[in-house]
Amino acid sequence: MSTVPSSLTDKVRTFTLDSGIVHSGFLGGTCVLVEDAGAATLVGASPLKVTLHDGVPLEVAGNGRRLVSGGDDGKVVELAADGTMNILAEHKARWVDHVALGPDGITAYSVGKTAHMISPKGEPRQLEVGSTVGGLGFAHKGIRLAVAHYGGVTLWFPNAPGSKPETLGWKGSHLGVVFSPDNRFVITTMQEAALHGWRVVDGGHMRMTGYPSRVKSFQFTADGKWLASSGSTEVILWPFQSKEGPMGKQPSMLAPSTTGKVTQVACHPKDPVLAAGFEDGMVLMVRISDGAEILLRKPDATPVTAIGWRADGGAVAFGTASGSAGLLEF
Repeated sequence: MSTVPSSLTDKVRTFTLDSGIVHSGFLGGTCVLVEDAGAATLVGASPLKVTLHDGVPLEVAGNGRRLVSGGDDGKVVELAADGTMNILAEHKARWVDHVALGPDGITAYSVGKTAHMISPKGEPRQLEVGSTVGGLGFAHKGIRLAVAHYGGVTLWFPNAPGSKPETLGWKGSHLGVVFSPDNRFVITTMQEAALHGWRVVDGGHMRMTGYPSRVKSFQFTADGKWLASSGSTEVILWPFQSKEGPMGKQPSMLAPSTTGKVTQVACHPKDPVLAAGFEDGMVLMVRISDGAEILLRKPDATPVTAIGWRADGGAVAFGTASGSAGLLEF
């Protein structure tokens, strides 16, 4: 591991929950930790625990204003900052595998091969793809949804019934999916140890390989210049400064470790800073410009499973597979 110049571990407020943490985020100024047993804890002056699912939350999405969870109980649940819940959809005896948040209170979720979009105002929409949906991601402007699946990703305008969905193909199983902040690129994680990307305007391909293990966490920096990813013993940063994206370019690497791979990355919502969690339990805050590191959590052999920033960048929270969690407010 590289030398860590400073530490903020003594400033971190710590918690121990009953089961592993699958999501760490915020609703307004309130930290929210979601456990793999189906409960969510809102960390306020006095923590409030609520049950989201009668089972396992399969995916949780939050944007600082809304938090939505899909579970193996077939429910899509929205959680408010005061602990109240609203069931947005229910599919009995089915699993809600993926969820994503769009603009204007719009939610997308998937059940098997079908992607669903529900809106507070309009009619529900559905799109069936050729295989089980691997991931969902909204564009940053307008209402366009990327649906990852085996063989590529389908781009869908749910509010334009007359428009034909566009499929960007590439062999293999595609899982998580994100648009770049400027909507010029769409990137997927794959079942193999690689990322794949397309230039939206012409479908040009971008292969991002060389990982020792599958990428399970990836996120663009706020300015869109870098795509940070897990899957190696350091944070892998792919350059997106040019119109070609990372095509023909080598990635940068930050926060090298000799004791375990990166499991989670979360980019600061405003500044060129990221937080990285490792399979040995360490959490680092890293400045992208020069690689300077600050230790937020010491290693304890428990994998970090969730990291999230508050929308104003003034706090970061993280959780592990054992249920231990931390909250740092700046």
